[in-house]
Formats: sequence, structure tokens, C-alpha cells
Amino acid sequence: MDTTENVEEAINVLQQLGLKEYEARCFVGLSRLRSGTAKKLSKMTEVPRTRVYDAVRVLESQGLVEVQHSSPQEFRAVSLEEATETLRDQYEARVERLEYALNTVDIIDEGDNTPVQQVWALSGQSGIENRTDQLIKEATDEVVLVIGDESLLTADLVDSLNEVVSNGVTLIIGALTEPLEEQIQTKVPDATTFITGLEWLHSENATEDETAIGRLLLIDRSTILVSSIMPDSKEEQAIFGEGFGNGLVVIARRLMAQGLVAAHDPGQ
Repeated sequence: MDTTENVEEAINVLQQLGLKEYEARCFVGLSRLRSGTAKKLSKMTEVPRTRVYDAVRVLESQGLVEVQHSSPQEFRAVSLEEATETLRDQYEARVERLEYALNTVDIIDEGDNTPVQQVWALSGQSGIENRTDQLIKEATDEVVLVIGDESLLTADLVDSLNEVVSNGVTLIIGALTEPLEEQIQTKVPDATTFITGLEWLHSENATEDETAIGRLLLIDRSTILVSSIMPDSKEEQAIFGEGFGNGLVVIARRLMAQGLVAAHDPGQ
């Protein structure tokens, strides 16, 4: 990215964090200056001078900008470290308020609590990672995981896997390649690892246009998550289901555990 693209990216992210456009533009403008007047800031950011004062007033109230009451007034942004910490605190506070509000709303009970075998779709790596983490933490007996892409072996996933295996849950992890298996063995030493026999996850002749399997997860032989990585956008998409009958679960587990020596398979 060049400077212009970085400036616009910063402005867009600040808006996603709750600032209005003029506020975001003024903050990014001030972050590029030691200090500036409304006139100077208006010229740099193309924000009307009268609106600069309104934007700076909001930024000051949020702890992002300091004001020197001289004539004319001078403005300056707080340090990048201080600004990011302030924004992080504000964002987390909003998420906590949202969590509290949603936890206290009434649940509409339609009366039928009969378990139904259903499959749901998820999109976005962040959401799928969170669901994966949640499922692993809920496991009480066994976690079988096949990792189809090295990029998915994140620090957060490693932490969740180490935590669940320390709680006495059987952990079986399949990898596509020996180097990936070695990484897993190093990062999750108490897991049983193997090279998966599912060659179709990534064939040797795979092209960039082919959809790649991302992760396959089976929790306590009853909950399944399977994800794929789209060839164009590289976005991860997944399907998730729970409450399946034994037949489907047995088939899924045997497929996922292909390559694991039977004698080392705690499920045998």
C-alpha cells in the first residue's frame, strides 16, 4: 500500500470502530502532524473548517486528541500506543454491554425441544475459529481434528488444544504433510498425531482454482465441523452440525482417522 491507501484504510477502520467520517479523517490527519490548527487540518483532510472543531471536540472527549487553547487553537493526536489502547478499551466495553444486553433478553420458547439433526453454515475465518475454539473447550471425551491448511494452526487453536488435552480429553490430530505433523507435535506434544490418508484434501496436482479443505473437527463423536477455503477470495466457509446418529459419526470418524495406526487409536 502507498501512503494514500494506508490513510484511507486507517479512516475506514476507525469508522468501523465507531468514529464518524470527519472524526476519523481529523484523527488520521493529526496523527501525521506534530500539531495543527483547524485551518491546516481542514486543508490536509478536506474536512470543512467549521466541522473540524466539532470533530476535534468529539475526539478530545474520547481521549484521542489534545487541545492547546491558544489563538488560534492547536490540536494534536495522542501517541499511537495510547490511541490504540483507548480504542481497544472502548470496543471491548461495547462488546461487554452487548453481551450483557443479549444475555438478559427474554428467550421465546416455541415449545418443541426435541433434538433435531441439522446442518448450519458459517462464513469467515474469525467466526469459524471462535466456533472451533468453543467446541473444543466443550469436549468431554474425544477431539478428532484434521488440519488441511498450515495457516489454520494458529496460536489460539494451539492454546485450546493444549488446554483440552490437559483436562484428560483424548486428542487426535491429523496433518497432510510430515512438516505440518512435526509442527503439531512440537506445539501440542500430548496429542496423538498422524499423517492423514485423505489425499483428496490437497491433491499434488491441485490448482489455485480448486477449493481446499481447511479443517475437519469431530467432538465427542456427536458434533461435526467441516470447513473449506474458497480459491478466489481465500475466505473460509464451514458447515456445522450436532446430534447426529451413530452411523454418520462412525463414517466421519473413520474417514478423518485414515492414516492413524489402529493400535494407537484410542477409539478402537
